[in-house]
Amino acid sequence: MSASQDTARFGLIIVGDEILSGRRQDKHMSKVIELLSARGLQLSWVEVLSDDRALLTAALERSFASGDIVFSCGGIGATPDDHTRQAAAAALKLPLALHPFAAEQIGLRVAETAAKGGGNPDINAPENQQRLQMGYFPQGCEAVVNPFNRIPGFFIQNHTFVPGFPVMAWPMLEATLDSRYAHLHHKNQQVEHSFLVYGMPESRITPALEALEQKWPGVRAFSLPSVGEGGGVPHIELGVKGDPEPAALALEFLRAEALRLGARYEPGVAK
Repeated sequence: MSASQDTARFGLIIVGDEILSGRRQDKHMSKVIELLSARGLQLSWVEVLSDDRALLTAALERSFASGDIVFSCGGIGATPDDHTRQAAAAALKLPLALHPFAAEQIGLRVAETAAKGGGNPDINAPENQQRLQMGYFPQGCEAVVNPFNRIPGFFIQNHTFVPGFPVMAWPMLEATLDSRYAHLHHKNQQVEHSFLVYGMPESRITPALEALEQKWPGVRAFSLPSVGEGGGVPHIELGVKGDPEPAALALEFLRAEALRLGARYEPGVAK
C-alpha cells in the first residue's frame, strides 16, 4: 500500500526495554493518535519492542515490506542499548553512513553546549566523536530536523525514526505529518457513532453486528461490553464507524435491532 493512496495505513513502533519493564510509561501512542485524529487520519497498529537488534531488524523488515507509513520512537542514540539505526540499516540491507546534515547539526550542538560551559568544543574529542555516532543513518536516507537539541532523526521508505523523548519526538512527528503527508489529511471523512444498551448479553447482538457489516461493507461495527466495574451497571457500548451516509443508516439499523432483541437504553427502564 503506497503512502500516496488515500487509504494509507499508519503504524507506530515504540522501542525500549524501559517500557516493557515498567520503568517508564509509554506516552507516544496517545499522542500519535491525537496528532493523526487532528488531521482526519487514524492509527492502524502499534508494536512495542525491546532493545534487541535481531527483534528490531525482523520487525522493520516486515514494516518496510508492508508499505505502511510508520513512526518509530526510541533507540536511535549512540549507547550500547540503542539498536534502531543499525536494525533499520540491516532490514534494508544498507550500510550505515554519516549523514552530512546530521554531522553539521551535531557539530553545532557541541559548539553551543561548550559555549555554555558544557563540554569540549573540539569535535575530534572522544566524547564528541561518540556523539557523532548518532548521525550514522542507513545510507540514502533523509534527516529529520530536531528543533529541541539539533540531533536529527531520519526518514527512509515512509518510515520516520525519532528519539524516544516526547519533547523531541512529538514536534518531529508533527512536522513530518504536515510536510510529507499533507495530501492525506482529511481525505476520508470517517465518523463514529455509539450508544449504550442494558439488559442484553453481547452474544444476542453479535449476529446483528455481522449482518450490519455485510449490508454496509465499508462500515465497521463494534461492541464494547462493561461488566459493571467500579460499582457501575453492566452494559454494552454498541457503535459503527465509516463514511457518514452509510454509517448513519447502519446506526439506525443497529438501534432497531438492539431494541428488537430486548435491549434497554437506560438501566432498569424499558424503552
